[in-house]
Amino acid sequence: MPSILKELPIAADVASVWAAFRDVGAVHQLAPGFVTDCRLEEGGAARIVTFGNGMVAREMIVDIDDAGRRLAYAVVGGRLTHHNASFEVIEDGPGRCRVVWRADLLPADLRPAIEGMMEQGMQAMQRRLEGRTV
Repeated sequence: MPSILKELPIAADVASVWAAFRDVGAVHQLAPGFVTDCRLEEGGAARIVTFGNGMVAREMIVDIDDAGRRLAYAVVGGRLTHHNASFEVIEDGPGRCRVVWRADLLPADLRPAIEGMMEQGMQAMQRRLEGRTV
């Protein structure tokens, strides 16, 4: 099973970055352009995410761990037969942190597409979290 790991340094404090990830219904504000819309299902156990490339995914929220600053989710349905992922926000000095994004998926031939999307998502998140517009 392919595993993808992405790490991103963020020039922002860990509390504000974690608050942005923890707000699972606002991922379109966390990664504008990469995600164009997000709608929580009743009860907040899942969200429907629309990506800038037109893809729509239903993501089950598996866990929100405030103490560990970790969000885990799984994509349900679509072309993926298996997908679980997590974001972890790690303090990395005063006013700095790192975001670690891990994903495991099947089928393996979708790895390049998913990895490319993760790269785009990380760039969009970094711009937003660091207050840059370009």
